[in-house]
Amino acid sequence: MALRLARTNEEAHLYMDLHPCGCGELRFPRSSSVIETPDGDLASHYTGTCPQDGAHREFTFRLPKQITMPPRDGSVSYGGTEPSELIDPGEWLSVADAYARNVPADTASLAADGLAQARSMLTRAVAAIDEVLKFIPDGDDRVPEAAFATDRGRAAYAKEPGRFRRPRLEAVRTTYANIAGQL
Repeated sequence: MALRLARTNEEAHLYMDLHPCGCGELRFPRSSSVIETPDGDLASHYTGTCPQDGAHREFTFRLPKQITMPPRDGSVSYGGTEPSELIDPGEWLSVADAYARNVPADTASLAADGLAQARSMLTRAVAAIDEVLKFIPDGDDRVPEAAFATDRGRAAYAKEPGRFRRPRLEAVRTTYANIAGQL
């Protein structure tokens, strides 16, 4: 089976966080290395032990031909211009929702570190919505149903397909970006 592409370290770590251990634990301490595949390509190899039940966790992702450096301006980028091979649009929108839910509705009483954390959460939500938008073909206004490859993604689409239309995604993205810019 061909390895799927992790466009950035950020995307690889998010993918691992979205795939819990059999016991349900999401995170695990990871060590990583770059390995050569039998085809001669390079891959990122992550291993670790689940802190809950001691299960061995292992993930291997194909590396992109061109490595993308993380943005220096504090923004977040999960990948280039192509849609993700690891995370489907429904999962990306769930990620955006989770980040946005971590921001209190009233930020007036937050100290500087709380404001920075809220800004970071919204910046990550914006980046996740950007990933959903990459699944919309040029000239179309919605994510095609065929793009939803996971149970979680298909469930998100089935529950509210209108959330995957370009105008709605762009409106939510703009709102999150504007709020982050005011923090």
